[in-house]
Amino acid sequence: MATESRDYTEATETDRELTMSRAMVEAIAWEMRENEEVFYMGEDVADYGGIFSSTTGLLDEFGRDRVMDVPISETAYLGAAVGAAQAGMRPIAELMFVDFFGVAMDQLYNNMAKNTYMSGGSFSVPMVLTTAVGGTYNDAGQHSQTLYGTFAHLPGMKVVVPSTAYDAKGLMHSAIRDDDPVVYMFHKRLMGLGWMPSPSGPKTGVPKDDYTIPFGEADVKRPGDDVTVVTLGLHVHRAMEAAEQLDDDGIDAEVIDLRTLVPLDTETVLDSVRKTGKLLVVDEDYQSFGVTGEIIARAAEGALDDLSAVKRLAIPDVPIPYARSLEDEVNPGTEDIAAAVRELHE
Repeated sequence: MATESRDYTEATETDRELTMSRAMVEAIAWEMRENEEVFYMGEDVADYGGIFSSTTGLLDEFGRDRVMDVPISETAYLGAAVGAAQAGMRPIAELMFVDFFGVAMDQLYNNMAKNTYMSGGSFSVPMVLTTAVGGTYNDAGQHSQTLYGTFAHLPGMKVVVPSTAYDAKGLMHSAIRDDDPVVYMFHKRLMGLGWMPSPSGPKTGVPKDDYTIPFGEADVKRPGDDVTVVTLGLHVHRAMEAAEQLDDDGIDAEVIDLRTLVPLDTETVLDSVRKTGKLLVVDEDYQSFGVTGEIIARAAEGALDDLSAVKRLAIPDVPIPYARSLEDEVNPGTEDIAAAVRELHE
């Protein structure tokens, strides 16, 4: 790599604000300029620029040899990405919706994640799988899932979930430079699309230079003393909105954005729980066997004596409904988070 990475622990002063999609593209373009082995492939990523603007502008600069539309065969092109990575390239392969992973499960779970181990370390698989996650736009049970926990459950893949433009850029630089496979999961609602407006929080100041955010470092988005709220993705912003409401009730909530699930920053969670004694975990993934249970288990293992109350909010174990009213009912909202914190604080 021609440029040397710099670590930023917090956003530097800048007058420039970007949407999350633009921050992601800026990092990808930087890496493609610096390393000719980096290329992007996926469905509708060239001419269309990604249906969630994940590649807008890349084709104009880098051409079709490095920004490639592929046939609708996830098994074929994700398998090709694995092979390219093993041969020394650094592919970024987009799975348009995370829900589609099932048709390429063997390539992802058995090849991308395990081939370094199965080869005895003879080669690495330095690829990034980007994929859109989350609901709130009424596209039902095969286009609106989150599935963080599905990928975090199987060893061999790092799992990244940005919630702001600043984090999105730094985590993308880290992902492309990593020698292990990285699953980079971006929430549709946070990308800053005109047809799917974002909450106010994801658009942030973003430095023009390249920088990395190390994996396994959660970010305390809001310090507090009364209740710990651990979350990621879209629900970071819903938790922040809830925390502002709770201020009026005299409740000081601390909001932790995990940013990466693999590796997971357990210590930041434990430090907060030791301070507040109360833990709420909020997730847009399914409740059973998922992230909420894992965080609570780690808190119990590491800070049980300090933990006086726990609660979790997640998607019930049902397919994501198509009807807007039903989707809103199953997906934890700002008011749900505020109510759960009040219950813990009683």
